[in-house]
Amino acid sequence: MAFKLLQKVKIKQGQKVLVVGASGSIGSAAVQLLKNHLGAVVHGVCSSKRMDYLKKLGVETVFDYEKNDYTGINDTYDLIFDILGKGSFSDYKPMLTKNGKCLFASFKTKKILQMLWTGLTGNKKVVCALASPKDKDLILIKQLVDEDKIKSVIDKSFPIEQAAFAHEYIENHNNAGYVILTIG
Repeated sequence: MAFKLLQKVKIKQGQKVLVVGASGSIGSAAVQLLKNHLGAVVHGVCSSKRMDYLKKLGVETVFDYEKNDYTGINDTYDLIFDILGKGSFSDYKPMLTKNGKCLFASFKTKKILQMLWTGLTGNKKVVCALASPKDKDLILIKQLVDEDKIKSVIDKSFPIEQAAFAHEYIENHNNAGYVILTIG
């Protein structure tokens, strides 16, 4: 999904990207694709519990949203990729370069209207995108996994009988990577 969403904004090597929600499943995949496949300079936003996890993935700078207002940082980005859609274009606009884009993976009507409006005015754009991967996308992802450019980071596994505990573990944001259920 992250791969398909990132195709909508055409990132070039060396561009700076801020991933908001960088430690979740889509975010961590986006971080790895941006850094290891597209050659972007990646910064990330997550909770303090997951900062080390992002550093291991190669994020250059990690912002802790629990301690600081990351929208007030004095830096600019070619792309701000907001996975959960928690931020707003008005928050992100000062953080974008002259032709910067704000990509929302999760959005409602207001963000769609902003996308339509920014499509008609100014250089900074809002992009709201849905992902529908194709077979060729999965083939490329497999190739990137084989080349060790993308890794699935498994934090913990639970037997299927402990599915409720696994769910609680995730809901409490204790995981730094994927949590899997094992059968048998």
